[in-house]
Amino acid sequence: MPDVPYAAQLRRKRAQLQAWFPDLPIGEVSASPQVWGFRHKVAFAFAPHTGSADLVMGHFQAGSQRVMRIDECPVHSARSNRLAFALRDALARGRVPPGVLRHVLVRTSDDEREAVVMLVVTANHPSLRGPVRAFLEGVERPDGFLLNIHDRPGPFMVGPTTMRLGGHGHVREVVHDTVFQVAPTAFFQTNVGAARVLVSTVLEAVGAAHEVLDLYSGSGLFSLPLARQGARVVAVEENRQAVADARENLRLNGLRADAVRLIAARTEEALGRLSRRDWDAVILDPPRQGCAPRVIDAVCALAPARVVYVSCAPGQLADERLLFARRGYALTGVRGIDMFPHTDHLEAVAVLTPTPAPKEFSRDHRRTDPRPDPSRLNRRRRAPRRHGGA
Repeated sequence: MPDVPYAAQLRRKRAQLQAWFPDLPIGEVSASPQVWGFRHKVAFAFAPHTGSADLVMGHFQAGSQRVMRIDECPVHSARSNRLAFALRDALARGRVPPGVLRHVLVRTSDDEREAVVMLVVTANHPSLRGPVRAFLEGVERPDGFLLNIHDRPGPFMVGPTTMRLGGHGHVREVVHDTVFQVAPTAFFQTNVGAARVLVSTVLEAVGAAHEVLDLYSGSGLFSLPLARQGARVVAVEENRQAVADARENLRLNGLRADAVRLIAARTEEALGRLSRRDWDAVILDPPRQGCAPRVIDAVCALAPARVVYVSCAPGQLADERLLFARRGYALTGVRGIDMFPHTDHLEAVAVLTPTPAPKEFSRDHRRTDPRPDPSRLNRRRRAPRRHGGA
């Protein structure tokens, strides 16, 4: 949609959100603070079988492994583009043999004052030394440089071995008065300006909740701001590097190690261990495929006062809405946030709350014993605690 005026893009996304949730009032979609140059994490691929005389770097063509040459990408931050193309040119001059180069990742801070570059290669080939040295001594150079060795085929962009060849290995971002350390491969929003809108929206939806469970928590984008404002948070994340980043972010912000209890586990596995605690709010921020039915069942069984669902695929959330309804939770509001202008992608923050339980009447109207029926004691859950307006 790059040829569509941005205001029209937002109207189109709002209409799509309304089509997914026709019974709810849908407000204006929150605009991205930057319409161009908003991506602060950049990834390019090298054509795998191209000779060094014609080094091709770009993006994969949709639905294929063919690398389409890119010389300009206006949605990338300007410094990210300059660094990636400068590295490409240095590698081309160095005549690196075919098959060595795989990817280049660049992470810049939102203000572009900090930048880290990661070069992903199949081997630490001697031909890399000259070009990398020239790049690090050039006019357009990063604040940190990492070399990642990835010698196996597969869908993953980076391999298990990373060497830091210069500077530091991360940039720092500030979101909702919270400092985050962000590496090129970190689990962190690429549109930092829109991420600030997203965090504010989630914190507003969570409200004054004191006991918060943050599922698919990444490196603490929601957990840490909640802890800073006094909530007790348990954060569950499967990726151990993201958990390590969250632990470091706790330290950077001067928070106690127990301010956020970090659990490195799959959400499905962790939920069984967290069922004996009263939760004021549960945050769900699943990947694009959404939540598995067993996760929805387990979350509803916790009986939180509210569920705040962050969805990068609102159409999937619309399908899952019925599963929540069957477990006694109704969708009460949805807000759209545009994380990726000029695309069809849309982020949504939804709030689900328990529906009123139907009144139960005894079949035996002659029963006058005020004591509870013993057969029902084991099936009755304690009502969740609520704090403030949660």
